[in-house]
Amino acid sequence: MGQHYLNPLFAPKSVAVFGASDRIDSIGQIVFQNMLESGYQGGLYPINPKSAEVQGKKAFASIAEIGEPVELVVIATPPQTVPDIIEDCGKHGVKAAVIITAGFGETGPKGQALEHAVLENANRYGIRLIGPNCLGVMRPSIGLNATFNKGGANSGNLAFVSQSGALCTAILDWAQSNDVGFSSVVSMGSSADVDFGEILDYLVSDNKTQNILLYIEGIRNARSFMSSIRAAARIKPVILVKVGRHAAGSKAAMSHTASLVGSDDVFDAAVRRAGVVRVQTITQLFAAAKALSSGFRPVGNRLAIVTNGGGPGVMATDRAVDLGLTIATLSDSTIEQLNQVLPPNWPHSNPVDIIGDAQADRYHHAVKACLEDPNVDGVLAILTPQAMTKPLEAANAVIELTNQYSKPLLACWMGESQVAEARVAFAKAKKPSFRTPEPAVEVFSYLSDYYRNQKLLMQMPGPLSHQLEPDVEGARMVIEGALLERRKVLNEMESKALLSAFHIPVAKTMVARTPNEALLIAEQLGFPVAMKVNSPDITHKTDAGGVLLNLGNAQAVRAAYHEIMENVQRNRPNAHMDGISIEPMIVKPNGRELMVGVTSDPVFGPVITFGAGGTTVEIMGDRSVTLPPLNHFLVKDLIHGTHVSKMLGAFRHMPPADMAALESVLLRVSEMVCELPLLMEMDINPLIVDEHGVLAADARVVVEYRQPNPDRYAHMAIYPYPTHLVSKWQLADGTDITIRPIRPEDAELEQEFVHDLSEESRYFRFMRSVQELTPDMLARFTQIDYSREMALIAVTNVHGKEVELGVTRFSINPDGESCEFALVVADSMRGKGLGQKLMTALMDAARSKGLKVMEGEVLGNNRSMLKLMTRLGFSMEVSPEDESIKNVRKEL
Repeated sequence: MGQHYLNPLFAPKSVAVFGASDRIDSIGQIVFQNMLESGYQGGLYPINPKSAEVQGKKAFASIAEIGEPVELVVIATPPQTVPDIIEDCGKHGVKAAVIITAGFGETGPKGQALEHAVLENANRYGIRLIGPNCLGVMRPSIGLNATFNKGGANSGNLAFVSQSGALCTAILDWAQSNDVGFSSVVSMGSSADVDFGEILDYLVSDNKTQNILLYIEGIRNARSFMSSIRAAARIKPVILVKVGRHAAGSKAAMSHTASLVGSDDVFDAAVRRAGVVRVQTITQLFAAAKALSSGFRPVGNRLAIVTNGGGPGVMATDRAVDLGLTIATLSDSTIEQLNQVLPPNWPHSNPVDIIGDAQADRYHHAVKACLEDPNVDGVLAILTPQAMTKPLEAANAVIELTNQYSKPLLACWMGESQVAEARVAFAKAKKPSFRTPEPAVEVFSYLSDYYRNQKLLMQMPGPLSHQLEPDVEGARMVIEGALLERRKVLNEMESKALLSAFHIPVAKTMVARTPNEALLIAEQLGFPVAMKVNSPDITHKTDAGGVLLNLGNAQAVRAAYHEIMENVQRNRPNAHMDGISIEPMIVKPNGRELMVGVTSDPVFGPVITFGAGGTTVEIMGDRSVTLPPLNHFLVKDLIHGTHVSKMLGAFRHMPPADMAALESVLLRVSEMVCELPLLMEMDINPLIVDEHGVLAADARVVVEYRQPNPDRYAHMAIYPYPTHLVSKWQLADGTDITIRPIRPEDAELEQEFVHDLSEESRYFRFMRSVQELTPDMLARFTQIDYSREMALIAVTNVHGKEVELGVTRFSINPDGESCEFALVVADSMRGKGLGQKLMTALMDAARSKGLKVMEGEVLGNNRSMLKLMTRLGFSMEVSPEDESIKNVRKEL
């Protein structure tokens, strides 16, 4: 693999500034002055046809006049000039452009036409664009300050990417006085070309970046965003602020679920699944970044508080409870240890009040005891300056402990002048400290969220169950039948047929279109029965007078038929009615009414929600939200995010609900979402669960036609484990081999495989000397995003243990149409056809994603690989950059 394709943007060897000027306070003047003052060492060229010289540097009338290669251009000229500038840059080999100029898509049809022309020219020459209408780009370590910010930035390890240029300027100003440094600062503007996804992709491989901070106003491409942010969060902490949390308006929803779930709920669910920490303010953004870069290893949400004042301890406790943190219960042995070192009048519980006269030794012993307690996941040490207090000595004692333990240890030294020296000591040691307890507790909650969300990130659910395969084809036929009749809302019979196809237990339902039919059906089902209006136009049947329950005889059924019809005609005169559905009255004395729903977010696609069910579902508002696909871990997390989950255990006289059956329903709903891209909305309400199992008493499904896509999971933001690519094969000697996509839990398998390769095989694969994979390499090789890359491993069983025999992988190039591949097989497998089998499977997987070209690099002395490439029909040519390498290519 060569340099990242965004390298000309982040590490250009030469920069030209269009619109560079001497006119004070013009954007061109500020940008060029910033480039001069920031110490950029590459070629720097002002372009201004009206000036022979700009700020003491020779100016050029056009890029053609420079006569030297230019990698990056910064454009600060009127919008109508930009399309031609991009055209000229393309002809002269420029690879990246930062368009600071405003006046494009955001200004109306004329600006949109200009933006289209810019993109057309850029695409023709392969130029990547940041902006337009942005502040620019900074890379302080190389002196790149291609912005019109008044001032620079310190070099550091934080990357900051923002959709707001104005916010960038405020943060850069704040950072200078708070000793915060950046590896990169990117103001994205209107993101006409390069978006969050591609920038994240660069930053994850950037060794100057340790933490990634994002300011987000909206997401355009959810798949790219989720793919990249998940890849980044596996390697580096990602912390973000998302604004626009409260929608100004609401849409008319056809289901309970759609009316309950707002776009911010979905965004929150998405970033949790991505292993990311979300904060609410810019101050919290940097506080969380500081804590996550302090070397702590967060492992949970149980907080111990050590304080020399009761009041601050209570304040911290209140905030912790507000945030859903657990106040740790100290173990008996910790209490005993504390008894040995604290005055007799300490409260013998958490918060640990070490009394107002506490000095450094007491802080040391109390904090140390809490850090060593297995019931504690983190400690907050609070100091208030009192007569006997020595704030600096106590601070040094806490700093010493932060270097000895990996659990989060946060400090809150309250006051001002008496604790000033202590604050300097914390800052010098780069340890997080706070002035009041609440922000410190909030930061611990972010560390706790990070730990929890990282566990969610590592989940890699499959799209289908291993047992009891669903009738996917039958379900699709039900949906297609409704669409052929130009209906988007399935009737109750169709909705329940859909659930049955995925083995979700449903209440048996039949539809009557006359009172006599109703009577016959009720007799057949057995009394008592429930009767409901069957109409695609009525979501809330009870509100329309369309539900009557517990009908115990024939006379009641006939009367109910007429009553429902009259109620609906009076309350909903324009609703189309297709008879009355009749089902046995479900009597479950220990039943809890729940709701499981699906809605489709315009950005992130399908969303699953779970919560309390019944007629008051909107009023109760008790629900949690997640993105599919799901597995058992994610289902449990979804359930526990609701208040109703507390009623699923033993409750008063009721035995515990059948949790396995409930989890199974949620997994089946996840399958439905994965395999039925035309499913837009669904309510299962109520889903009744008791000690004997679950039953879907009512269901409503909304479908919509989508354009077919070769990628079967194109409708999803998170790509499921591609079970359809698992295949079986057998060697000539009878050895059974499974070829399957790699999983995160294959890290040890992959490490052993690479370790056991011969030195030559490792060199052929990596084109450099590699003994073992680093943890970062292992994560990148095994925790992949199946939407942007694929890795297929061949495994066999040896003495009951899986052994890896070979691996092949591709990653999709930025053009979205081609991919780069790699292949290596165990030395013992050479000449047995495994390499060809793996490559054939990989090419099939690439074709199924709509890719058109596969290419790669092979060392010229790797004869066996070159022979395989010839057999598979790859073309070959010597690399223009290195004669020892052959570039191989095949049209798929």
